[in-house]
Amino acid sequence: MSTPKTVSFHTLGCKLNYSETSTLGRLFGDAGYQEVKFGEGSDIYVINTCSVTDFADRKCRQIVRRALRLSPQAKVVVVGCYAQLKPKEIAEIPGVDLVLGAAEKFRILEFVEHLEKAPGKGMVQAGEVKEASNFTGAFSFGDRTRSFLKVQDGCDYKCAFCTIPMARGNSRSDTVESAVANARKIAELGVKEIVLTGVNLGDFGNGTEVIEGAKPKKEALFIDLIRELDRVDGIERFRISSIEPNLCTNEVIEFVAQSGRFMPHFHIPLQSGNNRQLQAMRRRYRRELYAERVAHIKSLMPHCCIGVDVIVGFPGETEEDFLETYRFINEMDVSYLHVFTYSERPNTLAAEMPDAVPLAGRRRRNEMLTILSEKKRRYFYGQHLGETRPVLFENSTEPGRMSGFTDNYIRIDAPLEEGLINSILPLKLEAVNAAGLMTAAGPGASQPFGIRQISSLFS
Repeated sequence: MSTPKTVSFHTLGCKLNYSETSTLGRLFGDAGYQEVKFGEGSDIYVINTCSVTDFADRKCRQIVRRALRLSPQAKVVVVGCYAQLKPKEIAEIPGVDLVLGAAEKFRILEFVEHLEKAPGKGMVQAGEVKEASNFTGAFSFGDRTRSFLKVQDGCDYKCAFCTIPMARGNSRSDTVESAVANARKIAELGVKEIVLTGVNLGDFGNGTEVIEGAKPKKEALFIDLIRELDRVDGIERFRISSIEPNLCTNEVIEFVAQSGRFMPHFHIPLQSGNNRQLQAMRRRYRRELYAERVAHIKSLMPHCCIGVDVIVGFPGETEEDFLETYRFINEMDVSYLHVFTYSERPNTLAAEMPDAVPLAGRRRRNEMLTILSEKKRRYFYGQHLGETRPVLFENSTEPGRMSGFTDNYIRIDAPLEEGLINSILPLKLEAVNAAGLMTAAGPGASQPFGIRQISSLFS
């Protein structure tokens, strides 16, 4: 019997990329390939790239070199957003054999079966992004306790700083029926939590047009999707990854508030707390609407975790503009920030805008908001000390430890107990440690969570 060919994957970027990498892995598995860890030798390496940061090229080159050090004769395939945006540049990277665009990546087996090791420049199979017009479902499994379920792709928004529409095409969605079927498959695999992902998740069913009154409701919208998923047996938790404030409607908020399965956790991009900047960015809301959404969430779910995306150093952002953003966020009841330093991206409106902010100023503003984020997170954790909340345990990157998240996204640190991975247990939140993680104890226990407390949970 011949030894099966091997394939390894490396994923950069967002939850959506992780879900698609897992689907590519299943395609290779169905074709008889054996998937191995990236640190092991392999016949084929597939690198799923991201374009959100300005380090995409450098990261891609580093990973290609690493793959070829492990297996000099391996074939290297690059897919993902960066592959769609810069296919020719990637093909010039020494060692890259094949570059696949957005419309071609799920046809990867058609190309690799007869792929030869390129002696020079790699082969490019990347059509125009408008060819990526079909929706391909995907979900992750195997490397995480949670599963990322892709239900939407692409984006029709034209934010001045963003290249994602050029990398992934127009907005398109799965059907409710297909998404529910995938959720049931995930449940059969024993996964406890599903994180819904998409490029513009709330636009499921082209919801923007419906919400803005541009057309009558003819399709299922995001609210219809989550209502149906809430009925899927076997999944104990659903989490909404990131949703635009204009699409995080009161109807969605009120549904999550009464649901027993959709977790009290929203991640809502803000980008700027200054209306002049929001207009320049071509965002579809103003800060007043954002504040209304946060207030409504907290009025129904005071314990809810709210994450915020912010961009600092956008062209034309004055010091006063930035301080207005800082004050706006500081005064809101939000839980943590993801802070991005603006970087010029080719073929975007922002790249041509005047009044660029000096790099030193961008870095200083990032540092200020990063410190504010840590203060917000610790304050949020402190509000829940002494409470007992359900925790889903997963493996930690630290040897001998395991981590987990409460329903409202408080991260727990505990000694490793293999039998508790992928279990949900009620734990008392006791203290925030030096690393900023919550320590916990079993119900009624007075000492930090450990073997004695675990035993008492099952006795």
